[in-house]
Amino acid sequence: MAALAKGGRTNFFGFILRLVARIPFLFIASRLYGASAMGRFASALVMVEFAGMIATLGQKRGLAQRLSEDREHPAHAVTDALVVATAIALVFTALIYAFPASMYPKGNFTQGERLLVLSVWLLAMGDLALAALAYRFDVATTVRARSVIEPWALSLSAGAFYFVAPESGLSLAYLFSTAAATFTALYALVRNYGLPRGWRFQPGHLLALANRNIALAGADAVEWGTRKLDVFILRFFVGEAALGIYYFAQQFASLPQKLKTSFEPVLGPVITRNVNDRNYAAIAKQVCQVGFWITTAQAGIALALAIPGTGLMGLGGPDFVKGTGALVFLLLAEVVAATAVVSEGALVYLARYQNLIVSLFTILLQALLTIGGIELVARLGYGQGWWVAAAAAALMLSLGTASLMKSRLLARILGEPINNWRWPLAWAALPAAAVGFTATYTLPEWAGMVLGIPAILGIYVWIIWRKGFGHEDRMLFRKNVG
Repeated sequence: MAALAKGGRTNFFGFILRLVARIPFLFIASRLYGASAMGRFASALVMVEFAGMIATLGQKRGLAQRLSEDREHPAHAVTDALVVATAIALVFTALIYAFPASMYPKGNFTQGERLLVLSVWLLAMGDLALAALAYRFDVATTVRARSVIEPWALSLSAGAFYFVAPESGLSLAYLFSTAAATFTALYALVRNYGLPRGWRFQPGHLLALANRNIALAGADAVEWGTRKLDVFILRFFVGEAALGIYYFAQQFASLPQKLKTSFEPVLGPVITRNVNDRNYAAIAKQVCQVGFWITTAQAGIALALAIPGTGLMGLGGPDFVKGTGALVFLLLAEVVAATAVVSEGALVYLARYQNLIVSLFTILLQALLTIGGIELVARLGYGQGWWVAAAAAALMLSLGTASLMKSRLLARILGEPINNWRWPLAWAALPAAAVGFTATYTLPEWAGMVLGIPAILGIYVWIIWRKGFGHEDRMLFRKNVG
């Protein structure tokens, strides 16, 4: 529990840094490049990030299990993972480059935007390097790479590339920022694990490793797909501008999503050790504890961003305000998804195939709800602002269903209850929401955001600290844990 608290605390600081750095990028992208350019960028990013995630072949979590078995030199296990990922990444890079319509289905792209595919290998290497470092509880490198270097490099280079290559600036900026973050992680990896001296290329061993991680890769693909399926479907139904507005809203909503990924690198190694010891009671306790921490933080941030949502979307310009409904649903989706994420952190080691089946059901449900919702609002004659809101609502409903199913499955396996909910969450949310609505609807828009957001968070945190947090919860905020 102390390791979980320390890792989560460090990454929470990284979340704050990422929040500060993300706002300049959104402002630059929306005001300089416009909604249509953001829509093309979002469309391409779906394929690039999907390929990068598949290239890791589930080894972000599988690597923790291999390292915990302690059968070989750690540097060799890490090198095996990197070699397998590199081979897969190169195949995907070649395929996507050869068929650019997979990134840009409307055929509207430049050669500079086509180079975005080079990020596939960089994404896979960065994820695996940070996962290996997290196994040794080095979360500081993740914060440095993903919360400082990557977002600030993205914001600054997006501004610079606008004056050099305005048609391709967003894609080139993303490529540059990903490279900066990945090489930071690889440098720390070599310093921590050393070079793989004596390692040999063994195709049979690498194929066995790939086969062993297929279930984990499937679970990762489906879980990732639930986050990106909405964008993938929307790019065939709406124009580039509407997709850009949805992407703008998604960037605000993805900020609380980073909180649960803050605990994932540390939760995996802790759970694998308890799985090896068959200490199921400890696993249930850790899942519930981390789940409550994540739910608490995400609920507070969702309140603070959803209530003044019109003002936040207005930062991109008047056209972006129509995405406010999508922003609210996306923020709610992150809150209801917390239970599924922490439950899956244990299920991938205890019941990986059952977890995969639930995940496949979830993504199928989301696809049906998304297409059905878009068709419904279109038949009713509503504009594309409602279309993107329908896609966000479908995500919220499907993730809520996944949370219910995965928590019950894990509870049955462990023989222990799995529940993230505590009533103090409601006690804190109600007065915080009242203050937020008062500030939003009685003050000028800029004052409602500047004063309202800190007021919402302040009241929410104060009540949670006094009424909701016990001894183990407050461990998250102590630097010197016993």
